[in-house]
Amino acid sequence: MDVGSVRVGLAASDPDGLVATPVATLARDNRPADLPEDLAAIVAEVAERGAAAVYVGLPRHLSGKEGAAAAAARAYAGALAQAVAPVPVRLVDERMSTVTAHHALHASGRSGRRHRAVVDQAAAVVILQTALDAERSSGRRPGERVTVTRPQDAPGRRQGGLGEGQAGHTEGTAE
Repeated sequence: MDVGSVRVGLAASDPDGLVATPVATLARDNRPADLPEDLAAIVAEVAERGAAAVYVGLPRHLSGKEGAAAAAARAYAGALAQAVAPVPVRLVDERMSTVTAHHALHASGRSGRRHRAVVDQAAAVVILQTALDAERSSGRRPGERVTVTRPQDAPGRRQGGLGEGQAGHTEGTAE
């Protein structure tokens, strides 16, 4: 998925994990809630499709450094990981995915004014296809796995970690 501050683009693969296709563009629900509408829709999509993994684009600067958008994507991925557990959520580098999506939409004949409605889906397709290709070539899932931390692992308790309702640790090891 391509997570933005206003919209979330979703893509899915075929059951064999060969080809990514667009699914939907969801409006972000930034109201305080146990499970915002956009996350609830993603949870339903993950369950309906029997997803083996969820890839979330991590927007890094061209230099590779992370800024505010990456922090927001990490937070969103943490909330998503908690909501879809035990399905793994992985953060994958999405540098240039939106630019690539705009180029693909332009090449398909879609006018620039009509890109906004579908560019998030197209970027999600680029992110997912890149992850699928990397997984096929390496034999392991790419990116950082987002782990959900249990309440008993909260700071101040014996085992350390994040507090209840928080998630978002990532690890660089593949599954």
